[in-house]
Amino acid sequence: MCKEDQDMTLWQELLAAFCLVLILEGLTPFLIPRRWRCWVKMAAANSDRTVRLVGLASIVLGLTLLYVTH
Repeated sequence: MCKEDQDMTLWQELLAAFCLVLILEGLTPFLIPRRWRCWVKMAAANSDRTVRLVGLASIVLGLTLLYVTH
């Protein structure tokens, strides 16, 4: 496989991953909008530090799962 084909495959995989994120992020507000709105309000009430820690934990968990599965 030539380098150009590998680059295209990488971009296609990144686009597919982004599309999956959009689908997964959209499921909760679509299926349970009232509860989702409540969760968003609770998240907005947290401090920046707490939100950052949750974000960091999510990144670390995602990277760990990606490493383990590949």
